[in-house]
Amino acid sequence: MIRYIALLRAVNVGGTGKLSMAELRAMCESVGFTHVRTYIASGNVVFDSKLAEASVKHKLEQCLEAYAGKPVGVAVRTGAQLADVLAANPFKSAAPNRTVAIFLDALPPADALAHASGQREEEMALGTREIYVHYNDGMADSKLRIPAAKTGTARNMNTVAKLVEMAKE
Repeated sequence: MIRYIALLRAVNVGGTGKLSMAELRAMCESVGFTHVRTYIASGNVVFDSKLAEASVKHKLEQCLEAYAGKPVGVAVRTGAQLADVLAANPFKSAAPNRTVAIFLDALPPADALAHASGQREEEMALGTREIYVHYNDGMADSKLRIPAAKTGTARNMNTVAKLVEMAKE
């Protein structure tokens, strides 16, 4: 069995994509995932599966589309991969609630940060399949736009750390 973490995009954020975590757990169990646990109501789920990452992603996205009536993006990482994301955070000395990893399905383009717009005090760095952003002044008033991150989903370092901890349980 492999321990996975799935991060859903645009779930329970700003009143869109409402999905209870009990329903998310039930969906995961319905496709054969085991030891299913969720964390906060923003689409974070930890579970075990014998399937490869691509199959896990496909099964979960199919269930979510059937439920929501539209595609719902899902980023999937193993527990070890998520621990690597946390360890690779280039802004470790910054406030973890102001630092995010934007999870992507593939390697970000080498020029991804060059195409960002609206940057003020934010700091950015590329990861393996992530883009890290430290919002010095917080996210609320940020005008930062990163086209390469459009289909990604962001989690702050506090959430990433908690999910890494849950994946080890």
